[in-house]
Amino acid sequence: MKPGRKKDGVNLREKIENRSALVCVIGLGYVGLPLAVEYARAGFCVVGVDVDDKKVGMVNDGRSYIRDVSEAEIKSLVEEKRLSASCSFDVLNEADILSICVPTPLNKTKNPDVSFILSASEEIRRRLRRGQLVILESTTYPGTTEELIRPKLEESGLKAGTDFYLAFSPERIDPGNKEYFIRNTPKVVGGITANCLRFSQMFYEQVVDQVVPVSSTRTAEMVKLLENTFRSVNIGLVNEVALMCDVLNIDVWEVIEASTSKPFGFMRFYPGPGLGGHCIPVDPHYLSWKLKSLNYYARFIELAGEINANMPHFVIEKIARGLNARRKSINGSKILLLGISYKKDIDDVRESPALDVIRLLQQKKGIVLYNDPFVGEIKLDDQVMESRKLTASLLSSVDCVTITTDHSVYDYAMIVKHSPFVVDTRNATAGVKGYNDKIIRL
Repeated sequence: MKPGRKKDGVNLREKIENRSALVCVIGLGYVGLPLAVEYARAGFCVVGVDVDDKKVGMVNDGRSYIRDVSEAEIKSLVEEKRLSASCSFDVLNEADILSICVPTPLNKTKNPDVSFILSASEEIRRRLRRGQLVILESTTYPGTTEELIRPKLEESGLKAGTDFYLAFSPERIDPGNKEYFIRNTPKVVGGITANCLRFSQMFYEQVVDQVVPVSSTRTAEMVKLLENTFRSVNIGLVNEVALMCDVLNIDVWEVIEASTSKPFGFMRFYPGPGLGGHCIPVDPHYLSWKLKSLNYYARFIELAGEINANMPHFVIEKIARGLNARRKSINGSKILLLGISYKKDIDDVRESPALDVIRLLQQKKGIVLYNDPFVGEIKLDDQVMESRKLTASLLSSVDCVTITTDHSVYDYAMIVKHSPFVVDTRNATAGVKGYNDKIIRL
């Protein structure tokens, strides 16, 4: 053992336990900013790094750009010098713990784009020093930490598990969830070596109520993909049931509610206009891509993805039916979409199926307007659209109203009353009485 290695381990342990370790969060998006705030709340000094100078400036000014992150809390942590942000990666030089929270999107061919992970890893490699703990939290395919990040960091001449520590811990942030937060959601973590696991587990024990250690980074990576693939496949199943019920002229919502009465062996999922958010529409493709490289075809995943991806087309079909019954076509009709975010009561439009519905309607020459109390503006391809004020006058002026996101603040009785007819993709109008002839449900 080279001189200093034991000392580095001891120092890191002491810094974690007395919370004097400097934590650097790379990427201040929907994952990174909430984590940075939580680490600072736990008593660590945290520096966030992001290439977006607007985000960096807002954090340093004590302002929040994510709905679930309290602006008052950010301001307090900044004033206490527990939280700051920077566009310079040189802050990594002083950090003891580095958390990678960069985006992991799909490219145009639905293959994983790990360029942000590789870029962050290269910035770390240039500044890596003995005794640092590096944790990847970005969702990715099994093997990324071991096969991509480890070799990149070891180009520095330092070895994982002895000179520095490397682990993977999947984020489990659920935007808009009022019951489960970072602290009370169990944290899964896997390390490259036993020492890597020990230090990363020790760190998370200072931040969350329960840490779930697993045997390897591959296992931890697979945990995240299973969680979201489980949801994707089950949503795909219930979406196909919705298609079947449409053919059979059966109310799918009634079927689901009756099935839920069974106290065992059934878990309720709901159909909708498609999948949204960063995780559920994306993560299964990471797993499918990895398995294809090993000559294994993930049939359930592919089929569920196909069904879910086609749901916006089914919504268009419902709109067209409603217009045809009123001797109109999509071409030239004014269609108002209510709700653009991918799920209720949040402002996140990532992968939102409402965006696909807009594109499809515009391709058919429909005139599309939208209202969303949480999303004032969207940039869609080469156009900018602004949310319209929701009034009785607006509702009565359009040819069709489509509920794509069931925000709690909407007055659905008022919406149905003043609309020519409503295509309800979320069963939001279930409690509205007396207007059955104006409501078309998924």
